[in-house]
Amino acid sequence: MCIIAAAHYYNPDKAQFQDFEPFWEFVSGPLLPAPSGPNELDNTFGPEVRFIKAPGLDKQNLPPSAGMQFFGHVKIEGATGQTTVTLRDRADVTLWSTTLDPKVG
Repeated sequence: MCIIAAAHYYNPDKAQFQDFEPFWEFVSGPLLPAPSGPNELDNTFGPEVRFIKAPGLDKQNLPPSAGMQFFGHVKIEGATGQTTVTLRDRADVTLWSTTLDPKVG
């Protein structure tokens, strides 16, 4: 199991397969012991790593006290439809955040 906090943007301009709309993937490892990862990304959909926090390959299976547990928070603004995604650590400290505008039309 890979326990990380990460944000990936998938870009058809950088992908092997290009017939898709760009999209985001947000990863926030569960609150479990034994963090590990990250794994290598496949280039089929042209992933761009915009943020990552993970233990190094030499620091696998760390205890929860090492602080490598993460969660995500999503807020959708009702009036505008803007979505703010925030990745946080187990102490509720913001590690990374982005606001996405809704697709119109």
